[in-house]
Amino acid sequence: MAWNETDRGKYAVIRERYASDLSDKEYALIQPLLPEPKPLGRKPTDVRPILNALFYMVRCGCPWRYLPKDFPPFTTVQNRFYAWRNSGLWEQIVTVLVMAIREAAGKSAAPTVAIVDSQSVKTTEAGGASGYDAGKKVKGRKRHIAVDTLGLPIKCHVTVADTQDRDALPALLKAVSRKSPWVELAFVDGGCAGDETRRAAFEARQIRVSVVKRSDRSVKGFVVLPNRWIVERALGWLNRSRRSPKTSRH
Repeated sequence: MAWNETDRGKYAVIRERYASDLSDKEYALIQPLLPEPKPLGRKPTDVRPILNALFYMVRCGCPWRYLPKDFPPFTTVQNRFYAWRNSGLWEQIVTVLVMAIREAAGKSAAPTVAIVDSQSVKTTEAGGASGYDAGKKVKGRKRHIAVDTLGLPIKCHVTVADTQDRDALPALLKAVSRKSPWVELAFVDGGCAGDETRRAAFEARQIRVSVVKRSDRSVKGFVVLPNRWIVERALGWLNRSRRSPKTSRH
């Protein structure tokens, strides 16, 4: 299976689908949000195969150069991804899709509550700055995420793994306030208690911070906490993707 030049664009798919490929229904949701091709110059590569290549990489975690040959050239996929990322297109697409999902679930398009948590993850030697999380025994980086009550993303802040949650909270909540100024309340875990939490709430302006603590410390192991399980589930969803913003840059 390979890509051949056609009149529709530079490349046309003549292969069987990967499990990560967009369905027709999924592509129909994203297509209106993508930029129109430039009227001048050579015909651009079809956007759908590039998206399929990106979703394949996110799911499988392969480096750019290891992208299967039945996708467009990895340099084409890489350049298009960086252009979309730097222009803010990816964040715009996610925002529009999240709003549509919330409305379909009977909620307002913009969230008013955020739930915050973090997770330390390993990175490779090519992954850039890293630290050591002594509590989790992980060397790498830490992703601090804020999600809504459906577990959908609001904002993510990435630091080295040895950053304390309470130290990263002010920057995360400020980003949440800029991204979604209707957020009024943020649930955080016990690791964020203290002066930094109060400072984070002050700097985030109208966001109140509520610390959710374990009520029974005699119980060992995993305990489901009110509201907190939502963000923990979201982190589980992220773990399905072997390549994400927290991982190494190949």
